[in-house]
Amino acid sequence: MTLPSEPEDHRQAFVGHLERVGDRVDRILDHALKNASPHPRVVYKAMRYTALSGGKRLRPALVILSYEACGGRGRKADPVAAAVEMVHAFSLIHDDLPAMDDDDFRRGKPSNHKVFGEGVAILAGDGLLTVAFQTLSGQSKRSRLGPEVTAKLVLELSTATGPGGVIGGQVVDLLSEGTRVPRSTVTYIHEHKTARLFAASLRLGALAAGAGRGEVEALTRYGNAAGTAFQIVDDVLGAAGTVEELGRDPGRDQARGKVTYPVVVGFPASHQAVDRFLADAAKELKRFPKHRNRFLGFLDLIDHRRLDSRGRKLGVVKGK
Repeated sequence: MTLPSEPEDHRQAFVGHLERVGDRVDRILDHALKNASPHPRVVYKAMRYTALSGGKRLRPALVILSYEACGGRGRKADPVAAAVEMVHAFSLIHDDLPAMDDDDFRRGKPSNHKVFGEGVAILAGDGLLTVAFQTLSGQSKRSRLGPEVTAKLVLELSTATGPGGVIGGQVVDLLSEGTRVPRSTVTYIHEHKTARLFAASLRLGALAAGAGRGEVEALTRYGNAAGTAFQIVDDVLGAAGTVEELGRDPGRDQARGKVTYPVVVGFPASHQAVDRFLADAAKELKRFPKHRNRFLGFLDLIDHRRLDSRGRKLGVVKGK
């Protein structure tokens, strides 16, 4: 895929936004996940281990980006962004469990259950999900976003996280292990397990800013397309990348019989799908001219992840 003009500038614009937002979100996470009582200290420690483990903060950055692109002012959406990151951290802890994706490493560190045990890891994930909605519901005060907007945000995030979203995608992912599935099934998994939370992040920022229906729908389409591309690239990295590139053991998906784009359609078609989804996402940015560079920067970040050190697409052998 070739993004419109100066992809390096776009990427740097988004990376700068990531750095600015990341520090703000980390401060909220640190405050929200402090041990409120002497017991049980271990669950707070486990929650903080994953939520504050140095992730990219992509989803919170998208919350703030859409909030600002839709006219939002100040930092009222920062707690919303932190809530999304807590939901993401919950999903990572549970994804890594032996009963799920069975990954021993995450972000280059031992997975939560390898450090704290399966029982505490499960409860730490539950705790993060609970505190996420506690943080989100706290925005109902008049000095913040207000009760009406907060109710919309709670509905949005709970719907995206539940059986019609992230959890539903994980269920289909589990049930599909070791089976032959059509491309439509792996696309369904990616759209729900991964893209749904990206799209919800953008929708949450837009709703917090009081955006109109047209803006919300455009951001939803952008998020669904970009999020699906992001997960396909993860599939490619999981099959052809390195530990450093992936942050966990490559080859685990294949060992468990997971359904991925490279398994179902091969590497060349996987890269073609990424090209198509990124191009579809870029088409949705006409409404956001002032913030277009940052939105394009996120797409270029996805595009850049699938390249090796020589700038070649991972998994694709020249001439084949």
